[in-house]
Amino acid sequence: MAYVSIYLNFAGNAEEAFNHYKKVFGTEFSSPLMRMKDMPPNNAAPPLPEAEKNKVMHVALPILGGIQIMATDMLESMGHKLVEGNNFTISLSPDTKEEADQLYKELSEGGADAVAPHDEFWGYWGTCKDRFGIRWMFNVMKPQQ
Repeated sequence: MAYVSIYLNFAGNAEEAFNHYKKVFGTEFSSPLMRMKDMPPNNAAPPLPEAEKNKVMHVALPILGGIQIMATDMLESMGHKLVEGNNFTISLSPDTKEEADQLYKELSEGGADAVAPHDEFWGYWGTCKDRFGIRWMFNVMKPQQ
């Protein structure tokens, strides 16, 4: 079933923030917290500094009314720089790759910072900033084994 989430970016304190939110909303993470060290090796990228290996790659927490917030730590070693305006994204999780492609096509038109949806180790993923300056993410998860 398709759903929408709000994706938040943090400057290294996503775990602290989400433990606080977990207490505030009285809920539990909807999946295990993933750390940067959990990513498969990428020979095209430099190795992560030791201090960044335990930073949050992905965390998700249900809050109110069926809404889920998700987050990651932005790492300067990966070329990320957190500034107000890029610290949130509306994350769309459609049911199919075709629906993700159509949403991407329409939302990225005239926009910037676009990465067309493509296969990743967790599913089919892409992102863009639309012509109004809003960041969107497209994510079709791989079926659970």
